[in-house]
Amino acid sequence: MENTETVRSCPFDFAERLEFDPQLREVLTEEPVSRIRMAYGAEDAWLVTRYEDVRTVTTDRRFSRAAVLGRDFPRMTPEPIVQAESINLMDPPAGTRLRGLVAKSFTARRIAHMRQRTQIIVDQLLTDMEKDGSPADFTAAVAAPLPLITICEVLDIPEADRPWLRAHALTMMNTGAAGKEAAVRAKAELRSYFGEITAERRRDPGEDMLSTLATARDGAELLDDDELAVMAMVLLITGQDTTTYQLGNIAYTLLTRPDVLGPLRAAPDRLPRTLEELLRHIPFRKGVGIPRIALEDVELGGVTVKAGDVVHVSYLTANRDGRKFDRPDEIDPDRPSIPHMTFGWGAHHCLGAPLATMELEVAFSTLLDRFPRLRLAVPPDEIRWNTTSIWRYPLALPVTW
Repeated sequence: MENTETVRSCPFDFAERLEFDPQLREVLTEEPVSRIRMAYGAEDAWLVTRYEDVRTVTTDRRFSRAAVLGRDFPRMTPEPIVQAESINLMDPPAGTRLRGLVAKSFTARRIAHMRQRTQIIVDQLLTDMEKDGSPADFTAAVAAPLPLITICEVLDIPEADRPWLRAHALTMMNTGAAGKEAAVRAKAELRSYFGEITAERRRDPGEDMLSTLATARDGAELLDDDELAVMAMVLLITGQDTTTYQLGNIAYTLLTRPDVLGPLRAAPDRLPRTLEELLRHIPFRKGVGIPRIALEDVELGGVTVKAGDVVHVSYLTANRDGRKFDRPDEIDPDRPSIPHMTFGWGAHHCLGAPLATMELEVAFSTLLDRFPRLRLAVPPDEIRWNTTSIWRYPLALPVTW
């Protein structure tokens, strides 16, 4: 079929609490494969929204992440967040090799060991929150520090460096055009920092994940210095930012949805499946991430995507596709087990998903056990939300008990 000439302007700036973006809903319903124009980048793109079409784009070798290199691709931030050497821009088999090395750090045994340490961290954070008294800010007391402490301990990042690293990561996520220079500088400084620290671990490895990556071999191959530094950056940013935001989003949802929280309090063993459903349901980011390039003409969703076209996918809409999920806008922990796409799909599925899931399970099982009367300390409409970056989350979440 012929390509449509209609190009939608998609700033992806909707940030109304955790309501689903009405523009994304419209595209999913009316034009599941659409032409879009974004705030930054020199060209237009396709936006793919249905679950099955997203799965095709993320698994079909005719769509390449590596091919975006050197292109001013359409995006949400003035400076691309992704680095040229990042695993996020690698296609199989190069990406497969690198993911195999990284996966050595996320084995079931390592995650089980991390769970013990995470439990200790959560216990201490909740003890401090209780000691400081009610009301407390769950974001400041738990959601912000827990993932940062956890990933920095996993990477063995000195405690004194952690606030600086988090500030730089936040700078890279801002969507405002005025922040471009700061984002470029933050990315360069993070790159330099991790270049130095990974070189140290290569010379004198310890028991941490960076040392594991620095010395892990795939046959005779090691990660090269650039790959190692960029991988460390990716682990830091994805290992703390996204989990922080989901801790806040899930806490807010539970505390404003007694129909979800009540059954969970009555049957704590429902937590894993409740968390999976909340991960599917909550639109924790805006818009889209890193696109792909079509390597040849591909018919998709009734339109022809031409070779060389930029293709974005929306995991958010895939998670709300009524063709895949019955009553997609409802929260139903008892729905049939269908994999959600919150951690991505295919060759770029988030390697840290087991770590993030473990942190969420430990945090909420302990929180609900220790604070059976936990509730919001202010009306929901008084909660302040982030509106300046690609992520959606409460800036503060006042709670009482």
